[in-house]
Amino acid sequence: MSQSAHRPNVLILGATGGIGSALARQLAALGYGLSLAARGSERLDALATELKAHSGPVDATHSASVEACVAMAFEQLGSLHGVVNCVGSLLLKPAHTTTDEEWAGVLAANLNSSFYVLRSAASRMMRSGGGSIVLLASAVAQRGMINHEAIAAAKAGVVGLAQSAAATYARYNLRVNCVAPGLTRTPLTESLTRHEASLKASAALHPLGRIGEPEEVASAIRWFLDPQQSWVTGQVIAVDGGLSSVQARPASSS
Repeated sequence: MSQSAHRPNVLILGATGGIGSALARQLAALGYGLSLAARGSERLDALATELKAHSGPVDATHSASVEACVAMAFEQLGSLHGVVNCVGSLLLKPAHTTTDEEWAGVLAANLNSSFYVLRSAASRMMRSGGGSIVLLASAVAQRGMINHEAIAAAKAGVVGLAQSAAATYARYNLRVNCVAPGLTRTPLTESLTRHEASLKASAALHPLGRIGEPEEVASAIRWFLDPQQSWVTGQVIAVDGGLSSVQARPASSS
């Protein structure tokens, strides 16, 4: 049966995060086959039970764990048509105060995890008819923002990784794309969104005047996963309220 004849099977790594869980719920509502992976077993088990999905543990900063996770998903679902890496971290510090350990941690959680997911998924999907791999970048990879050196570098690496892989695997009908969110209301960004003053300042940076919701980012990922987008690869969709490409209105403007 061709991919277009049924809903795809999708593996989501980082499924218990704000964006990952929103995506899982959207795909489950559409009848997708799901394998969910994350480090925390309690929240993962609860989400998998809620959505009647398969699940399993993963530490995406370790290549062997990712390899086992992808193999598990293939075994659980019988095939994979989509893989999404929602694993990531956030560090807001200038370069001169960022330690070696912090730098390594940001690269591990964001860039290394994306490479491990891409490598493990591509090695199997290229032999089984292709599909869609979606990685999470960030608006700060496209626009310089104060105190974002480490995370911006890691996320810019994710963009380069996706675009190169899109060229490499196109002949196998394997599409690789990125979604690049602006500030989104998730547990990861709670330190920036839980206080009214910092939330207001963050919202003002976005031309649309607010921060994003996880469901909005998830819908863009879902679009890339849809087999109807079979002619889209190597792209970066910014879901960022205009942050990366539009000048925000000055606070004094009417």
